[in-house]
Amino acid sequence: MRVKAIVAAGLALAAMTVQADTKWDLPTGYPAGNLHTENLQQMANDVDKATGGKLKIVLHPNGSLLKANEIKRGVQTGQVQMGEILMSLLANENPVFGVDAVPFLATSYTDAYKLWQASRPVTEKVLDKQGMKLLYAVAWPPQGIYANKPINSAADMKGLKWRAYNPATSRIAELVSAQPVTIQAADLAQALATGTVNSFMSSGATGVDTKVWESVKYFYTVDAWLPKNMLVVSKKAFAALDKPTQDALLKAVADAEKRGWQVSEQKTREYLATLSKNGMTVQPPSPQLKADMQKVGQTMVDDWAKTAGDDGKAILNAYRK
Repeated sequence: MRVKAIVAAGLALAAMTVQADTKWDLPTGYPAGNLHTENLQQMANDVDKATGGKLKIVLHPNGSLLKANEIKRGVQTGQVQMGEILMSLLANENPVFGVDAVPFLATSYTDAYKLWQASRPVTEKVLDKQGMKLLYAVAWPPQGIYANKPINSAADMKGLKWRAYNPATSRIAELVSAQPVTIQAADLAQALATGTVNSFMSSGATGVDTKVWESVKYFYTVDAWLPKNMLVVSKKAFAALDKPTQDALLKAVADAEKRGWQVSEQKTREYLATLSKNGMTVQPPSPQLKADMQKVGQTMVDDWAKTAGDDGKAILNAYRK
């Protein structure tokens, strides 16, 4: 009996050791100083502290472990336990992921958060079927137009080498007769420096991350949409945690989502000020450019509603209530 007791105690200790040494990899496509990456690091620190080191989340920024367009697949296949993904990257897979990149559907933080609440249940359902659990999503600052020349109307965008990174930005290029070039965030600075692209639509955060003023000089605050990054975890990896660790993780991600939205909004003004300080012309769109882009937006809302089917209808109905 004594031998059995010793063996049982040894097995229990081994199980505790495995739990104590649980390490997850968390890849993201954005640099360490980016607002989303800093939020992820704070979340990881909070989990470490709350679990007494039982769960350690190791952050891999700037596409260093997996490139941005490989992260979702990495979580699905168990290559990594969790990952941060720009939702609209996945719009070709399912239109639901692209609702936040439909231009001029939600153009403020209040509206973007309302749209997220409307689309979250459907997003959770889609991810659940794919073996993943949605943890949170946080918006980027509003998207504006960067260019190497003044843009006063959509006609001025004709022929520009336009960075595309999701179906929505490719479609915008098509509608304004620009030339779409697929470039992910980690490669944007080099693409600008080499002239591979000379215009794109993104946030002030991306401009600061890539020191965009070294290549382009104009930014127009069209506030077209507020895309989101979502954090997902493998359902299998999550289920392997004990209940206290699961609870600690869920508390940390709930805090991170709330903090992330607040920080994103606060930093919007700081980013625009940094662009100006570094010699860029930062200004609202001309009435003509605004009207032209809103026309593009209406076309894309209609397109999205057709492709998104019943799920899309449910999201739009909930959002417009």
